[in-house]
Amino acid sequence: MDLTSIKDPSFLKGMSNAQLEQLGEEIRSFLIEKLSLTGGHIGPNLGVVELTLALHKCFDSPKDKIIWDVGHQSYVHKILTGRACEFDTLRQFKGLCGFPKRSESAHDVWETGHSSTSLSAAMGMAIARDLKKEKSYILPVIGDGALTGGMALEALNHIGHEKTNMIVILNDNEMSIAPNVGALHNVLGRLRTSGKYNGVKDDIEWLIKKIPAVGGVLAATAERVKDSLKYMLVSGMFFEEMGFTYLGPVDGHNFEDLFENLAYAKKIEGPVILHVITKKGKGYHPAESDKIGTWHGTGPYKMNTGDFVKPSFAPPSWSGLVSETVRKIARKDERVVAITPAMPVGSKLEGFASEFPDRMFDVGIAEQHAATLAAGLATQNMKPFLAIYSTFLQRAYDQVVHDICRQNLNVFIGIDRAGLVGADGETHQGVFDIAFLRHVPNLVLMMPKDENEGQHMVYTALKYDEGPIAMRFPRGNGLGVPMDETFKQIQIGTWEILKDGRDAAILTFGTTIQMALEAASEMESRGLSVKVVNARFIKPLDGDMLSGILEDGMPILTIEEAVLQGGFGSSVLEYAHDHGYFHNVIDRMGIPDEFIEHGSVDQLLEEIDFTVEDAVRRLSILAAKKQQRA
Repeated sequence: MDLTSIKDPSFLKGMSNAQLEQLGEEIRSFLIEKLSLTGGHIGPNLGVVELTLALHKCFDSPKDKIIWDVGHQSYVHKILTGRACEFDTLRQFKGLCGFPKRSESAHDVWETGHSSTSLSAAMGMAIARDLKKEKSYILPVIGDGALTGGMALEALNHIGHEKTNMIVILNDNEMSIAPNVGALHNVLGRLRTSGKYNGVKDDIEWLIKKIPAVGGVLAATAERVKDSLKYMLVSGMFFEEMGFTYLGPVDGHNFEDLFENLAYAKKIEGPVILHVITKKGKGYHPAESDKIGTWHGTGPYKMNTGDFVKPSFAPPSWSGLVSETVRKIARKDERVVAITPAMPVGSKLEGFASEFPDRMFDVGIAEQHAATLAAGLATQNMKPFLAIYSTFLQRAYDQVVHDICRQNLNVFIGIDRAGLVGADGETHQGVFDIAFLRHVPNLVLMMPKDENEGQHMVYTALKYDEGPIAMRFPRGNGLGVPMDETFKQIQIGTWEILKDGRDAAILTFGTTIQMALEAASEMESRGLSVKVVNARFIKPLDGDMLSGILEDGMPILTIEEAVLQGGFGSSVLEYAHDHGYFHNVIDRMGIPDEFIEHGSVDQLLEEIDFTVEDAVRRLSILAAKKQQRA
């Protein structure tokens, strides 16, 4: 079948199981080929081919709402809703988004990129449906990893209490990005091995109904028999106790099994959990045999071998540098522990976990718990390292404010993927952390210019004992600079002059240092001497150096790969105002007030006028303004 000819999923209604199986294989081959060139979330999508086909055959999207949690597994859905012809542009600049996108299709009824939101969204849609007296099915598809998120459990509690008509598809592949952890994961493990419950339950109910009723005694006995059956067949009955009818476990790659149970679910009043067992990466051996999450999301790869396409030589990754520095320090300081919310692979903590298994805590998709867990450890004189992506730290904001900073606890937060991250797009760009952290009392916030300074900042953070401290670092690899053999502490709140100058100053840090140096060099060729400052401490500012620059009357350009509102540049403006420097010319470069979509980082920076040329243009305007005032 020509997948690019598909316009909508209605054609599935007339297909036999054999035809669906053939279509499923074609979709898998298509995905393996296309993603070998673009990269993407191949493992999750190969695992939901049959499930997605079954949902679109049994239900009528978009009237019936299929809501993908996280959205990593929505590629098959995109193919069936008319977007196969766009897969050459997947995750590319101005191309097909790697997550559900409402502007792409009416079939994408919910946008996501962070986990555990589908059930709450589904409840909102179900309430709206009922208030408007409409008839439709609401079908959130949530993974076993996402189900560990506190938000998902809050929604389960509400849905079960209200007895809302909804069919929750629990896609259980025993992994999220990395192997799942936690007690709920163990509950699902027991359910997987318990065999089918609903079929046996129906048989027992049929037998009970055949017995002539003898008053209310037998009826009560019958109910007790059914309840006992539940506990005998399904260990714990977690979902039934939450108010759901539990169906499963179901083979998520068997159409007959899927169709039978989906038809059964349609007949049930109230909320249903359909527990579907799938194999992540199914149909592609390298992905199917992955045990640690390497094939959850990848860059380009060689289709025949599964080898990833990488440069022959690259400096160490930032995540690896930070985690390995923490590991080295932990060898000499037994108080150092590491915490991650389900990202041990992405945060490169496998080595730490191997060497210090009792001091490594993967808490699952539970960012709020991870932050407060770190706070609790810190109250007992431990030195917790919380490894978390910038975009996921947003989910733990209250815990950072209320539990860590308010109590002034010695927690080291490693903010990974700070700045633009590229292909994952607007849900994953790490551009808000400065703005939502800078105003929180007691917190130190810093970002290194290169990996050598980075290792010293990690050392500084774990030696710091006056409260919480956070270090931002970008996605990808370092610069390949020489590394000092001995760690050293950096004085908190001190900046560094990288290039002296007298006519203007650029204040920046991290990934934009190189941009600043190139812009200063270009201005030098035009006769303007520009000072470049590594403003490595975003909070606190280096008041002595900043006051000196302001006293000299230099125009200032701040550059940050983060949102402008409330960011580093704003703090420089605030400082100038609060200290009476009302006449200095100050300009700011940063991320504008909009969500930045997907594409390569260079393309995105050019799109928002964030290049060396833009910095030169702004410096030229600043110099002209200074001359006008002279």
